[in-house]
Amino acid sequence: MIPDLSPIFSRYEVLRAEADALFARVREAQPDCVTCKEGCSDCCHALFDLSLVEAMYLNRAFEAAFAHGPERSDILARASESDRRLTRLKRELFRAEKDGEKPEAIMAQAAQARLRCPLLDRKDRCLLYAARPITCRLYGVPTAIAGQGHVCGFSAFEKGRPYPTVHLDKIQARLEELSRDVAATVKSRFTELHEVYVPLSMALLTRYDEAYLGIGPARPED
Repeated sequence: MIPDLSPIFSRYEVLRAEADALFARVREAQPDCVTCKEGCSDCCHALFDLSLVEAMYLNRAFEAAFAHGPERSDILARASESDRRLTRLKRELFRAEKDGEKPEAIMAQAAQARLRCPLLDRKDRCLLYAARPITCRLYGVPTAIAGQGHVCGFSAFEKGRPYPTVHLDKIQARLEELSRDVAATVKSRFTELHEVYVPLSMALLTRYDEAYLGIGPARPED
């Protein structure tokens, strides 16, 4: 049986609210530069992975909103196709690495890749907007992680000028801490469970049950 993870998810919601506040602060300081608006889905085609706690939270929100019905089936079909395309892309990048391509070039190629989020509807609106990941919430303002900056190509921020920037390293560290707490709370036998990152498509497709979380003794097939 999976223990109650609500306290951990509540702490994640606090972190998510802090991210929203950071976005609002930058937008207030630079209103002419942040061009996010309804109907823009540029960030919904970017590639990124979710930590364990975010993936499980999104999965829970998806199950609550789309427990059954044709819309659920459509979303899962899109997620499966997205995951297949992403697998092919990762295979190509892996081959490039084996062929001696420089890491910087591989990262640049990955950053330029575009993949439509399976949660987008036909009008380019997010079907789980209220539960969207933190990366989605901060996409329209300048961010930096591990010393590398990023800004939405549709924004009006000018290259080379100083702007308020959201540093993602601390946010990522707190997400990792929450993921560690998930693994500890469920008493997972998988020592690296908290290090598992998955794309959004896989977060929708995965069953976060006892077997996945490593709860209880190992079975022969494990």
